[in-house]
Amino acid sequence: MSLKHVLEIIVAVDSPKASGQTVRELFAQHGWDEVEVRTVQGEKGSTDFVKLTVPGRHGKSRGGTAPTLGVVGRLGGLGARPAMIGLVSDGDGAVAALAAALKLVDMHHLGDVLEGDVTITTHVCPNAPTQPHDPVPFMGSPVDMAMMNAMEVTPEMDAVLSIDTTKGNRLVNHRGIAITQPVKQGWILRLSDDLLDTYQIVCGHAPVVLPINMQDITPYGNGVHHVNSILQPAVATKAPVVGVAITTESMVPGCATGASHETDIALAVRYVLEVAKSYGQGKFRFYDEQEFQRLVALYGSMEVLQKPARNVEG
Repeated sequence: MSLKHVLEIIVAVDSPKASGQTVRELFAQHGWDEVEVRTVQGEKGSTDFVKLTVPGRHGKSRGGTAPTLGVVGRLGGLGARPAMIGLVSDGDGAVAALAAALKLVDMHHLGDVLEGDVTITTHVCPNAPTQPHDPVPFMGSPVDMAMMNAMEVTPEMDAVLSIDTTKGNRLVNHRGIAITQPVKQGWILRLSDDLLDTYQIVCGHAPVVLPINMQDITPYGNGVHHVNSILQPAVATKAPVVGVAITTESMVPGCATGASHETDIALAVRYVLEVAKSYGQGKFRFYDEQEFQRLVALYGSMEVLQKPARNVEG
């Protein structure tokens, strides 16, 4: 189970001194030294980007051909100090991604090695700024979205699960997790049976789907409303991206403390793990490739939605 790993990550990062080095030390305690940390300075401070790959039995890192799953923990920051003291709700995405990585590392040591590689990325910032957003305030970030995507969405990822706290909305009134439709090269595609079946197995109830709009899959900074950053990785890759949203019944600001539910984060971790197991074996489809090619043939490319907006006056 994954709750233990969630708790370990929370203990490590719920601190004003949390950093990439904090994460690296925790993984070292689990016998894993291959954690990349890179500090990036932005206009509003700095953050530590963290990346690690847990190799699969026939993964590309070992010369194999099994597909690589990317897991992105998306957030503005783990904390909003000094304005707020403690772990903020917005940090759940990073906690979930790192807990999934820690669980995979322990599995690897025990001999439960997946077929394909899993690459996990996120960033660690205990003192990120906040920013206005309707209906509740967002967490900001020391670095812009283009930098986040450049650091967190990597070429080896053949498919991406983007985990993000998604509590500040009126779209999903459910405590637990919700998933989005897959997004590929500007197309919002239908949910595959594999995505839905895995959700039902992990959660034990009918799937909850976070509705997304065209605005949500366009790059930040274009002046239109986004539900949050959950699908921003989709603007930086040709791979299919599915959002794994950690949700609540009521609206909760991303900068709120005392609002992280450890069991819900663990639910997101278990969903990621089950997808990773099947995806590496080639038994999991994020989308229907033939249908995608048919859409492109009929209506053309939608990659324009992945690009920066044109300058429009007025």
